[in-house]
Amino acid sequence: MKTIRKEELYENLSQFLKSKGIELKDGTYPRGIQASCSLMADVINLSQKGLTRAKSEIDKNFERVRQVIHEKTAPKPPAQKATPPKAARKSKAKPRRQRRPSARR
Repeated sequence: MKTIRKEELYENLSQFLKSKGIELKDGTYPRGIQASCSLMADVINLSQKGLTRAKSEIDKNFERVRQVIHEKTAPKPPAQKATPPKAARKSKAKPRRQRRPSARR
């Protein structure tokens, strides 16, 4: 949104009132209206800047939330079985029990 000049709001209000048959001449009443229009223009411009900044912060935080949701809900890659080398498998294997010769023979 474009910024509003301080005198722009008063000029538009004056033109509107003039079209309705009310003319603002120099005096205390029109100066008060002009000061109010100037203050209102400042408030509108500052609030527009604040809203723009708030929107950018909200967008940034939404992006963070989306990223966290994506990380938590993304499918996990299949776990690959790590097969140890043959030498390592032999060393971890339990030694076989030797049979005793049986007395039955």
